[in-house]
Amino acid sequence: MAPKITGYKTHDIRFPTSLSGDGTDAMNTDCDYSSAYVKLYTDSDLTGFGMTFTIGRGNDIVCMAIQELAKRLIGKDVEEIFANMGKTWDYLSSDSQLRWIGPEKGVIHIALGAVDNALWDMFARSRNKPLWKLVVDMTPEEIVNATAFRYITDAITREEALAMLKEKAASRAEREAKVRELGYPAYVTSAGWLGYSDEKVARLTREAVQAGFNHFKMKVGADRDSDLRRGKIIRSIIDDPQYLPQGHKPRDPNGPDLVGKNAGPTGSVLMIDANQVWDVPQAIEYVKSLAEIKPWFIEEPTAPDDILGHATIRKALKPYGIGVATGEHAHNRMVFKQLLQAEAIDVCQIDSCRLAGVSEVLSVLLMAAKFGIPVCPHAGGVGLCEYVIHLSLIDYIAVSGTMERNVLEFVDHLHEHFLYPCSINQNGRYNVPTNPKEGYSIEMHEASIAEYEYPNGSYWKNVRGVTTAV
Repeated sequence: MAPKITGYKTHDIRFPTSLSGDGTDAMNTDCDYSSAYVKLYTDSDLTGFGMTFTIGRGNDIVCMAIQELAKRLIGKDVEEIFANMGKTWDYLSSDSQLRWIGPEKGVIHIALGAVDNALWDMFARSRNKPLWKLVVDMTPEEIVNATAFRYITDAITREEALAMLKEKAASRAEREAKVRELGYPAYVTSAGWLGYSDEKVARLTREAVQAGFNHFKMKVGADRDSDLRRGKIIRSIIDDPQYLPQGHKPRDPNGPDLVGKNAGPTGSVLMIDANQVWDVPQAIEYVKSLAEIKPWFIEEPTAPDDILGHATIRKALKPYGIGVATGEHAHNRMVFKQLLQAEAIDVCQIDSCRLAGVSEVLSVLLMAAKFGIPVCPHAGGVGLCEYVIHLSLIDYIAVSGTMERNVLEFVDHLHEHFLYPCSINQNGRYNVPTNPKEGYSIEMHEASIAEYEYPNGSYWKNVRGVTTAV
């Protein structure tokens, strides 16, 4: 008899990253990286772990929404859930009273991301496979059935998606073998946080170059002169062959993986990220003034759901060779649909839990592949790197069939809190998760939960004690 879901537990987990400036940008100046974390229990040993990401205050509100959604799963047969994950996603998103406080956006939607991701984690664990392997081993029909299609069939139909997946199916094994050998391309943001000193930016950039990275992202938008200065510091390091790892030669900036990315003489690429801080005209003029540091793209130049604004910015910056990227705050598949239809972006940046879990991510991967736009997921937050390597592997192996121009964000923060942390190889690429027990790689150490659960974890109790004493 198949296990049934019997219960759930949420944890409001907050890490004090605001103290070190990690995660700081022009919009988000005091980030405490946080996880609204859920465990789904069954009447067997099978458990599913999921989370969504916030930056502190409000994380408790998301946990409350997770509880309301998780209640809908009590008593459900897990094999019936797993048999059609798209139908399960529709069920979870269709409670009319909970839907009213979205619909399909905001707190209730990111809470659904945590619950759906926990179900996928449970599914993968039940099959003794990492999540990516579970999905790429599915038939094209099973992947289509696992995908959320409502409201996007004017951009891609189930039939079109099935044909695309079937076309790639015969060569999946070849791509899987290749990425297992090489790893998945990554870029680094850890050197470019806005709250870092110039000295720290330079040091971390040198370390990133030595670690094998050749794509680097810098936060911008608070002060133009400071942005230019910091951009020139980063460029002076990444464009200088003396900083390359021993035995590494400069990459061809005109090669197929780098052409059009404004790569420098060593084949290194710089990206900039404004985190939504500008109005449309301001974004255009500000980014033009940064053209001398030659960014590949400007990320989140304006409000994340301003589709036409992004299209206007993209058109204005095209003569300068600067592209537009967005998606980490695109709250559902319909926003991505419109960004693609309006030709508003050069790079599609999915977020693993801003979208409502794997089933909605699959819909965006399929649309991006149809429109020919590379997917470069957002991963600047606790647990996101652990999540998104699975999604990029699914995209490469089963959906788009390419990783030549794709890069997956990596930030070197908080990985030690997870049982199955992601890792980077000597060439600045993600290693492929291989542990059959890790599922979606998001299970946290119980000791980390006990220390950082808010407000009664040992860390936060100690902080309150110090504050009270003062």
